[in-house]
Amino acid sequence: MSFRTGWAKLALSDAVDPRASIMYGILQPGPDVPDGVPYVRPTEIVEDSIKLESLKRTSPEIAERYRRSSLRAGDVLLSIVGTIGKVAVVPVDLDGANITQSSCRVRPCAGLVSTELMAAFLRSPLARSQFEAARLGTAVPRLNLEDVRKIEVPLPPLPEQRRIVAKIDSLTGKSRRARDHLDHIPRLVEKYKQAVLAAAFRGDLTGAWRSKQIERESASALVARTAEPPQSRGGREATKNIKAGVAGLAVNNPGTQPPEDWAWVPLRRIARQETGHTPSRNKPEYWDGSIPWVGIRDAGAHHGTIIDKTIQTISEAGLENSSARQLPEGTVCLSRTASVGYVTIMGRAMATSQDFATWTCSEALLPKYLMYALMAEGESIREFGEGSTHTTIYFPEIRALHICLAPLAEQHEVVRRVEKALAWIDRLASEAASARRLVEHLGQTVLAKAFRGELVPQDPADEPASILLERIRAERGVAGSARRGRMRRA
Repeated sequence: MSFRTGWAKLALSDAVDPRASIMYGILQPGPDVPDGVPYVRPTEIVEDSIKLESLKRTSPEIAERYRRSSLRAGDVLLSIVGTIGKVAVVPVDLDGANITQSSCRVRPCAGLVSTELMAAFLRSPLARSQFEAARLGTAVPRLNLEDVRKIEVPLPPLPEQRRIVAKIDSLTGKSRRARDHLDHIPRLVEKYKQAVLAAAFRGDLTGAWRSKQIERESASALVARTAEPPQSRGGREATKNIKAGVAGLAVNNPGTQPPEDWAWVPLRRIARQETGHTPSRNKPEYWDGSIPWVGIRDAGAHHGTIIDKTIQTISEAGLENSSARQLPEGTVCLSRTASVGYVTIMGRAMATSQDFATWTCSEALLPKYLMYALMAEGESIREFGEGSTHTTIYFPEIRALHICLAPLAEQHEVVRRVEKALAWIDRLASEAASARRLVEHLGQTVLAKAFRGELVPQDPADEPASILLERIRAERGVAGSARRGRMRRA
């Protein structure tokens, strides 16, 4: 390992306070003691800081037994078991706390290397490559303390250390702000998607397009010429209650004015509504057949898309000996219980569990139009159901669902515009995710440049680190002789 002119190289054990060697902490902290001494585990080191609210505490007796590994504000912690390489600086609040055997304490030698530079080095690619070379174990990776003590540390002159730390702090602050902004984007993406969907089913997305269509068939005329699909018999009747949705759905007609030529239509008037069933799990011959069977996990994985393959399949025997039914391609599925609100469209003939309400659309209703209408309700679709912890949309509400139906040509235009907008939003989200990864990589790039000596300019007037190191070693030798002399006099 070579360094810039004026830099020196030393082992990590030589860069620490000689009165506080590199060591791990408590082996058996015992039960949590509310008023005891706090100790830090690697799980509490998050994003280079310590989550104080998550700390556990050990008894004063155990803390006293491990007082040699107690912490002082400004110490640097390094995780050495499990997730290797987590780094944090001990705050004033944890003065006198301790650590477990999964971390080690590094107390930089005052006047030789600063706490900030030591922490930055231990986070850097230069240190991480040495951790990787010394790593032991596979299931639970770890570092031996002897290997940690041998890690080679680059030592810049003290004035250059200060310039490096200031530059890292400046760049890190900018990166943190960028990261914080980028972290908000996934939430904004979901809100933007919901706004697009809601606008689509209020008629706003196609308002300008609609005004240019001189001759068009209204939704009422479309429904009038469409044969009513047969519905399965039995079960509970549709509710008479009215529950308005947030976009293009409602339980019964909400009475709100639809866009021009649109109409509130009972969903069962233009789609055959059904549900599914689960064949007996005690009959192996009912499963692993050729018929795809949609479960909640499938719907979650294919929310807002077409599903062609399912995790589980059932056999012809399973279909024949249960209430499950094979539904045709294009059937729209809504999860109505457990994880309420997942929507998908069957890309081929499939069956479903009883956790779904399904609609096989007539010629008056595009499956994708229905799918996006269901998605436009977002989390509010739960308002159609009952229960706060475990919401279920029951069949009286399912059978009373109304949709704000656009003319057929406008349904096509709604679907086209929604898909164009969602694809654009997804591209923005993908670019933001790429930028987020670049920001993370930038931090490591900055640290790599810092410890190659490329981050800040050198000053020929700086005292070389080798001279500083010799002076510190000489001072340590004098101090050691004085201590030995006092011991002899005693």
